[in-house]
Amino acid sequence: MGVSSFFRKVYDLDTLDTRFLTTSSTPYRTVIDARSDPDAVKEAADKARARAPPPKWHTPEYILYSLVVAWAVPSMIWVAYNVSKPSDPRYHKFEHLLSDGWIPGRKVDISDNQYHSFRGNLPYMATLLLFHPLLRKGWNSVYKPDNKKDSKGSSRLEQRASFDFIFAIFFLIILHGISAFKVLSILFINFQIGRKLPRKYVPVATWVFTISTLFANELCDGYHLRNVAGHISPPVKVKASGDLTDSPLMLTGAWLDSFGGIVPRWEVLFNITILRLISYNMDYYWSIDKKSANSLEKKQLDPANLSERDRVAISANPSEYSFRNYVAYTIYAPLYLTGPILTFNDYISQLKFKAASTERSRTIRYGIRFVLVLLAMELILHYDYVCAISMASPVWGDYSASQISLLSYFNLHIIWLKLLLPWRLFRLWALIDGIDPPENMVRCVSNNYSTQLFWRAWHRSYNRWLVRYLFVPLGGSSFGNWVAAVRSIMTYVAVFTFVAMWHDIQLRLLIWGWLIVLFMVPEWTAAYFFPKRNWEGRPTEYRLLCCVGAVANVLMMMAANLVGFAVGLDGLQSIIAGILHDWSGEYHF
Repeated sequence: MGVSSFFRKVYDLDTLDTRFLTTSSTPYRTVIDARSDPDAVKEAADKARARAPPPKWHTPEYILYSLVVAWAVPSMIWVAYNVSKPSDPRYHKFEHLLSDGWIPGRKVDISDNQYHSFRGNLPYMATLLLFHPLLRKGWNSVYKPDNKKDSKGSSRLEQRASFDFIFAIFFLIILHGISAFKVLSILFINFQIGRKLPRKYVPVATWVFTISTLFANELCDGYHLRNVAGHISPPVKVKASGDLTDSPLMLTGAWLDSFGGIVPRWEVLFNITILRLISYNMDYYWSIDKKSANSLEKKQLDPANLSERDRVAISANPSEYSFRNYVAYTIYAPLYLTGPILTFNDYISQLKFKAASTERSRTIRYGIRFVLVLLAMELILHYDYVCAISMASPVWGDYSASQISLLSYFNLHIIWLKLLLPWRLFRLWALIDGIDPPENMVRCVSNNYSTQLFWRAWHRSYNRWLVRYLFVPLGGSSFGNWVAAVRSIMTYVAVFTFVAMWHDIQLRLLIWGWLIVLFMVPEWTAAYFFPKRNWEGRPTEYRLLCCVGAVANVLMMMAANLVGFAVGLDGLQSIIAGILHDWSGEYHF
């Protein structure tokens, strides 16, 4: 295979995630087996070409688009680069936020706290990424469960789950220190809710407990033991001066708080764990439904060759919903900090039988793709200092309208990249370990042409989780009539209110969630008044009509994300006012 062919494979959709080219109901083993049959491969390619519309590479329309892109993209990059140069009169306002870079003669903008933390800890995470699978190999060579009775993956489950459980406990203590016991306490309470309450109360109790935990974690700032001790043994008054001082119990609590581990603020990272708590309880709740038909025996399926849909839908055996497996799943090291999110049923299924999609060649290509994305992020931060500019409390009136529009645009791209990188790194770790979670980020901020599809492509595993555990139980969506449409919109409002609270309990994020729902309404309305079936004889006109709507959708999604994750509502108002100040801003907008 040549270099060009190899890099084409690196950027193949199958490398990113096999789920993009294989339906959720198709076991991936059948895809692998089909590769060895040249006739089957040729037949599949011929069918794909037959379904595809004629290519437009040499049409005047495509040539026009190519010319526009060839001119517009470099000019956009130049505007952001130009305001980042030391010769810019506003450079001194944000220069203190820049750091020394590894590119000669260039500073680097790592003023964003999230990316700064990720970048600084990258060598340690890379070491752990290599150490963890090696440690598992050592464990597997020493611990070999009795497999005489094993015919369906029980011994592999025992071997892997026991390692995941032990590693999770040590990982949690190293990560959070004394706060590991707070995390385990929350896990234990949730486990008891799922296992001890009458079945009909489990869903409501689970949701009430987990949402209450989100608020309590935020309001109590992680339950510092000194503060907890202060409620039991309040500060005491010093007789000589009359001043208050910490009681002995508070001093003990403060001493224990000093053992905070590598990441003392455990509550910041706990939101992703909340999703796993709900997944475990709900999967267990559905597993005890005696009317369920999702069993291997009834479907006559091979447990070693399940499709992704079956891995998620088919419940584990009753004994596999144990506390050990629950902790191993909830604190599974590669996915604990940021995800992607895997359901409990899927996790247990992949422990019992290795997913066929975790091929070594694919994992290597995926790792190369991660390195290339990291390089792209570093190059942008060495030449475009948009984060530092926005963090230096700029006077937007000092910038031209075109500069404001492009600074906002690249700010969103950096937000996209800083989320993409940790998600791909930790998914890479899971793939190396033999677990295949969904790919989180499919599209960029500027090519999500549909507001609905945006949520299937941005934090994709979270979207799938929401659909399974919240959206479908609330009734899903239907726009067959106005009553159903109103009910569906209320369902979306409820879902995105939870999404906003889950991210962080802040007003600007609630506004962000509601803006997303508001921006979905035009797309639903357009789809209602311009159904695709009415344009079957005019595909070109329909495509151009969709392009107009797509541009509007992209702009609305960018505006919503600027509010939620960058400048807030007031900042967005100032930016829009600056952009529309003159024709150059309107042009770039």
